[in-house]
Amino acid sequence: MKADLPGERFWEKKPLASLSKEEWESLCDGCGRCCLNKLEDEDDGGVVFTRLACHLLDIEHCRCSDYEGRQVKVPTCLDLRVNRVEFHWLPVTCAYRLVADGQPLFDWHPLISGNRESVHEAGVSVRGFAIPETGIEELEAHIIDLL
Repeated sequence: MKADLPGERFWEKKPLASLSKEEWESLCDGCGRCCLNKLEDEDDGGVVFTRLACHLLDIEHCRCSDYEGRQVKVPTCLDLRVNRVEFHWLPVTCAYRLVADGQPLFDWHPLISGNRESVHEAGVSVRGFAIPETGIEELEAHIIDLL
């Protein structure tokens, strides 16, 4: 199912700041990687991912279970449209990071493939390896290597 948005490949023609809400949301590939707990090195600013998912992430569907209320329930969750922050903490496969860096989307991205499942079929989503963060204290024991 291809996103029914005006202007093919709008992400190649418009800067992130000028995207409509619909265009912005369609850039999300549904991988769920942004919802994984991360650790940042205080010395060099490097970011590593853990397999521990935010308690609001529905791991099977790779979607937030309370997208509209997430900032209230998880104060550290950022709304990227409001908080124009560096995208270095997002996975290198993230469409927001790719577009910000002037890079093309991957072939498995739903806007390219026309299939919402292609991100899962490509093995890019957290489905199958993420676990809930609830009750976990040792984040370092759950560090993983993403693409």
